[in-house]
Amino acid sequence: MTTAVMNTKDTAGETTVVEVSVGERWFTVCAYDALVPGRGVAALVDGRQIALYRDRTGAVHAVGNRDPFSGAHVISRGLLGSRDGVPVVLSPMYKQAFDLRTGACLDEEEAPDGTPAALPVWPVRTTNAPVGSAS
Repeated sequence: MTTAVMNTKDTAGETTVVEVSVGERWFTVCAYDALVPGRGVAALVDGRQIALYRDRTGAVHAVGNRDPFSGAHVISRGLLGSRDGVPVVLSPMYKQAFDLRTGACLDEEEAPDGTPAALPVWPVRTTNAPVGSAS
């Protein structure tokens, strides 16, 4: 799930924050403006390593940070791009492309251990919060 944001600050002293849903709960991760378009950040959310991206259209994506091919937690350092109109992140290890909307690997169906080659995906939303309340 992604969300697009146009206005990141309003006049009532609020700022837009990014929240990720894990299970039944929403966790505030950071201020929307802290995400640089085209660059990923890693966040520990409820014990899970998540790679968070803001693409150049303003949409925010949250996927697992563990590369299923290398086992390294490096997806947040991957390159953003698109393939046939699909927003993707390229693993910095072996360069497989992962769909940021579904987590599916567009290059291979299985990881070396025989599991599906996919990243977990978490719902993301943006909400307004009082200035200074984002983590």
